[in-house]
Amino acid sequence: MYEFVSQRLNDILFSSWQHFSLVIQCLAAAAVLAVLAAALTYRSAGLRAAADSISAIGLTIPSFALIGLLIAPLGFGVLPAVVVVGFFALLPILRNAIVGLTAVPANLVEAARGLGMGRLRIFFRIELPLAWPVILAGIRVSGQMMMGIAAVAAYALGPGLGGFIFSGLSRLGGANSLESVVTGVVGVVLLALILDLLLVALGRLTIPRGIRV
Repeated sequence: MYEFVSQRLNDILFSSWQHFSLVIQCLAAAAVLAVLAAALTYRSAGLRAAADSISAIGLTIPSFALIGLLIAPLGFGVLPAVVVVGFFALLPILRNAIVGLTAVPANLVEAARGLGMGRLRIFFRIELPLAWPVILAGIRVSGQMMMGIAAVAAYALGPGLGGFIFSGLSRLGGANSLESVVTGVVGVVLLALILDLLLVALGRLTIPRGIRV
C-alpha cells in the first residue's frame, strides 16, 4: 500500500484537489441558490410544501442512475459531474433554509417593521442571521453527502478520487486493484473530515455567540 501511494502521490494529490474543488464550488453555488429559493417560498405554506416535496423526492433518486442518464445529453467529463453534485447539494440546504427562516420569531419581524425596516433589510439583518445556524447545518450535511456523490461521478469520467475507486473495481483481483480502491475511499473520507472542520470554523466566525447551539 505504501509503495502504491508513494509511486502515485502526485496523481493522488491532484485528484484530491480536483475532488475537493468540485465539492466546494458546487456547495457554494447550491447554498446561494437554496437560500434564494427559500427566501421566495418560506412565507407561503403551499410553496413551502412544494419545496419540501421536491427535496424529499430528489433525495430518493439514485445518484449513480442520474449520472448514467446524463451521459447521453451531456457526454462524459466535468459537466455531468457538476450537474449531479450541484443538484444533490441543493436539496438538504433548501430544506434547512426553509426550516430556519420559518422558525424566526414573528414578534422580532413585527418589531423590525415597527422600526421602519423594509422587507429586504429585515431579511438580511434579522431573518437570515437567525436562520444561519440551521442553514449551515444543512450545508454541513450536504458537504458530507457530496464527497461521496462526487466519487460516484467518476463513472462519467468526472474529476476526483472516484477514478481510483472505479479503476480498482474494474480490475478487482488484479495487481494493485485493492490498493487503488482503498486509496480512493480513504481519500474521500479524509476530504470529508477536512471540509467539515472548515465548515465548523466558518460557523464559529459567522454565528454570533448569543445564538450558537
